[in-house]
Amino acid sequence: MNEIGDYQLAVLAFGSIAFGLFLLIKGGDWTIDAAAFIAERAGLSKLFIGATIVAFGTSAPELFTSVNANLTGFPGISLGNIVGSNIANILLIIGATAFVFALHGKPSELMRDMGMMLVATVILVALMLYGVVPRWAGLGMFAILAAFIAYQYWKDEGAAEEDEHDDDIEEKGIDSVGKGMGFLLAGLVALVVGSEMLVQGAVAAGSALGVPEAIIGLTVIAIGTSLPELSTCIAAALKRQTNMIIGNIVGSNLFNILSIVGITAMIKPLAIDPTLVDIDMWVMAGVTFAFAAWMLTVSKIGRPMGIAMVVAYLAFIVYSYQDLLFA
Repeated sequence: MNEIGDYQLAVLAFGSIAFGLFLLIKGGDWTIDAAAFIAERAGLSKLFIGATIVAFGTSAPELFTSVNANLTGFPGISLGNIVGSNIANILLIIGATAFVFALHGKPSELMRDMGMMLVATVILVALMLYGVVPRWAGLGMFAILAAFIAYQYWKDEGAAEEDEHDDDIEEKGIDSVGKGMGFLLAGLVALVVGSEMLVQGAVAAGSALGVPEAIIGLTVIAIGTSLPELSTCIAAALKRQTNMIIGNIVGSNLFNILSIVGITAMIKPLAIDPTLVDIDMWVMAGVTFAFAAWMLTVSKIGRPMGIAMVVAYLAFIVYSYQDLLFA
């Protein structure tokens, strides 16, 4: 049998990545729609659903990809995916969304979630400097998130009574709890299969191109698993729903750290790839703190700022692949 050359391997790898991303996006859509439908039928308000279920749902691709990668011996992909996704969520997604429609925020409404996102970022940076995310730390991170969600629910009590019924989900074929459970199961299956294809394709692509697994996770996988956030934010921008856009990104970044890193480490301690600690970790922290400071003071991101953010993200990608591009 003839051995597969690097070119053929790269083609197969990127084919696996593309199909894996397709399954992750569809699985994420089904999971979000089904979970939101079931939650609404249970009497939860849209505010609470948006801040928790939708944020968690759009982070589902990162969760399944990171857990899968860590269990199969590729922790660099696992954590690189989270670091890269948080960078992409702010620079790429907020930047691209601001190009469509200027974003305005109210500091009083953003303070609580922004503050928790910054706390989560500090925790992740400390653990990355420590060199490993042990099970006890993962459990602690998830406990912090659970307490924060409980607090949000407590603050949100009574709001559900003021919400009107949402027909958007029913238009997608979910009109009963039974169908909701079916879509939820199908979404979870798609996420499992898609994450496996994405991880294995990324490993093969990295091998064919000579790129470290952490860099593949930081860029290709991070962008791919952030596509649900991008589509959600662009749709919200066209409807002028600024608070939903900012809330989705802040919530997703918060979930990425406390939930995904936490759950991944609880299942198996997460070793830190030194490649991510040198520059990428500090880029993530710097971008996160700069975004929070800007929104809590200036409170507006217009088209020029959005363009600058996208350009900064492209520069970060070029820097990540400089050894390959300028070899």
